[in-house]
Amino acid sequence: MENSLNTKVVTGKVRFSFVNIMEPKAFGEGQPPKYSIMLLIPKSDVGTVDRIRKAIAAAAEKGKATKFGGKLPVVVKNTFKDADVDTNQDGEVFADIWDYTKNHYIINVSSKNPPQVVDKDRNPILDLTEVYSGCYGRASINFFAYNNNGNKGVSAGLGNIQKLEDGEPLGGFTTAEQDFAD
Repeated sequence: MENSLNTKVVTGKVRFSFVNIMEPKAFGEGQPPKYSIMLLIPKSDVGTVDRIRKAIAAAAEKGKATKFGGKLPVVVKNTFKDADVDTNQDGEVFADIWDYTKNHYIINVSSKNPPQVVDKDRNPILDLTEVYSGCYGRASINFFAYNNNGNKGVSAGLGNIQKLEDGEPLGGFTTAEQDFAD
């Protein structure tokens, strides 16, 4: 029987962006350093999208008593965004900022602990530069409720990463071979 309050999701094939898995980085003053990655989930992957929505609902339900004072917020904020519709804090649609996010959902996940990183055969990847913004893989993520000074919602933590295949690097990255070609 499936656990209706399962908050863990292993994605289908996603694209990685903003890969920060070699050393933890703080994202704001006074914030603890974390490992992080943005996952680009194709809208066509309805299985992963459905599992994520169910995990968000399960995390909210689990947090009802511990984080939300016994009742769910009217709107449960979360980090799972439709890149074609949702906006950043400046009101800009994500897909207008990053063209490569069109027709995707995006989610930022992080962890204080380094993720285990494996290849498609589940062998450890020791050179983490092999996992970069633009390559494809899967990730395990776990959703949890939070209440930070009345700011209530559901976020997701990064578990582990599996690289499946290379892809075109994102962010204008070029190799030395490309830079110095005739």
